[in-house]
Amino acid sequence: MSKPSSARYRTTNWSSDNASLRKRGSLLIWVDKDMTWRAPRDGRPGRPAVFSDAAIQFCLSIKVLFKLPLRQTAGMVASLLRLAGLDWPVPDFSTLCRRQKTLAVQVPYRRADGPLNLLVDSTGIKFLGDGEWQARKHGVQGRRQWRKVHLAMDPATADIRAVEFTPSRDGPSRGSASQTTAGQWTAPCFRTC
Repeated sequence: MSKPSSARYRTTNWSSDNASLRKRGSLLIWVDKDMTWRAPRDGRPGRPAVFSDAAIQFCLSIKVLFKLPLRQTAGMVASLLRLAGLDWPVPDFSTLCRRQKTLAVQVPYRRADGPLNLLVDSTGIKFLGDGEWQARKHGVQGRRQWRKVHLAMDPATADIRAVEFTPSRDGPSRGSASQTTAGQWTAPCFRTC
């Protein structure tokens, strides 16, 4: 008895497929109509940029905030501009991909109104070494290596405010809070997010 052949799905109309991917998402956001959307002429040789850095930054901020792929980002930005009543062109996904290499999108975190309370926790992550089954079956063949991950989270907003990694060769006192002789607690230095 032969197996039935599986159905093969092929995209034959790429333009309509791209258009359908861009149509996903719709939302109301206020847009400043005085924003410089088109790039000014800079006088350098070669083809000038069509969209300003502010326009690309706006699109990439939407991408980061809503965790969208580039095609869906272009569709969402087009929807936002249409809802705002603006007849501005939208950068396509290849323009966004090319220009995001030169722009760093900084999304500011939400500030707390009062004092900042942080929850700090640590966990170990094995990143090199035999798996548990292989170690039981064949014996341990090398030293496992671990990294300790320290996280500081704001419980009010559920944002991770700091992350620090310590290698396995460091003792437990280097990456964790320790008590000094005066009774004051010292915490490790974290890189803030």
